[in-house]
Amino acid sequence: MLASSPHLRLLRAVCLATTLALVACAEPSPDAALADYVQRLERTLGHAAPAATPDTLPRLPHRSELKLTLESGNLGTLDFLALTGCAVQVTIGKRNSSLGLMASASQRLLLELEFLQLAPDCIDYQRSQGEDALADLLASAHAQKQRQLPALIFNATLGGPEYRSLWRPPANLGPYPANTSSEPLTALANINASVRRWLAGDYHADNMAFEIQLSEVALGDGGALLRALALQQGWLTAGNAVLAAQRAEGPLCRGALRPAAADTLSTVIEKFFVGEVQPWSADLGRRQHDLLPLLQELEQLVASALPPAYRNWRGRRDASLSRWAAAPRQHVEALQAALEPCGGAGGRTG
Repeated sequence: MLASSPHLRLLRAVCLATTLALVACAEPSPDAALADYVQRLERTLGHAAPAATPDTLPRLPHRSELKLTLESGNLGTLDFLALTGCAVQVTIGKRNSSLGLMASASQRLLLELEFLQLAPDCIDYQRSQGEDALADLLASAHAQKQRQLPALIFNATLGGPEYRSLWRPPANLGPYPANTSSEPLTALANINASVRRWLAGDYHADNMAFEIQLSEVALGDGGALLRALALQQGWLTAGNAVLAAQRAEGPLCRGALRPAAADTLSTVIEKFFVGEVQPWSADLGRRQHDLLPLLQELEQLVASALPPAYRNWRGRRDASLSRWAAAPRQHVEALQAALEPCGGAGGRTG
């Protein structure tokens, strides 16, 4: 039938992609308001702004630098058939199978959590049957997996593909952060809650829920947040340069002499900075406040397992965030300094 034709489905997909691309192009970009504001500062004060060049975003290290290699221990050679009567027998069989050996980091974590949950009963059972050697083998494996748990969690989360996708910056910010949702935040919070339980010794896991949460994390906006904050810092730094060039010529107002530029500057600040730039900046700050603590909490929970490459990247990320977050305040201070000889801006800039 025509309705099921692969050519028709392909045509529909192409049309949909084209439509979405056109919509994306039509979306307002955050730098439009910033660019307009800085251009108005230029015209008002008669000084050209330098190019608004955002800082380079800190890039995650290569996947190979983030993958933690863990010792397999004795479970790989354990004859799981000897564990008849234990529920953990099935878990070890899955783990040692060809599919288990090729499992993703998230699936590997879930298998090890299942082992950690089921092994104690089997250890007790084997001792009750006089199988002390087998019980000791299982107890050793259990202790090893407990020690490895932070690293297993890191591989499945912060070092995994979904969290990597979260930090990938978009090609176009569009109306960010107005186009965000709460789903990635909820997923991050739920993963953190699970990790706290696992590290505290409660190894129960909802496998399907965890995989769904990871897929929702992949849709998160860490990369968009970094790009937007860097963009804001770049434009406001350019605006600061315009204000600095004006101040280098001397006070904007001298005594009773108040040039028209002072009133124009007050209007530009009130209408285009306070009215247009600051609302977007405030939304950006709220998103940063909502998103980053959730990511930093997980980093703290598995801090002992973070590889050096991740620690170095986190240091660069946090240093950049600190610098970028200061940009609005620094710009407000530059505006206040410019208008102080004129008796203030006559409007709100804080």
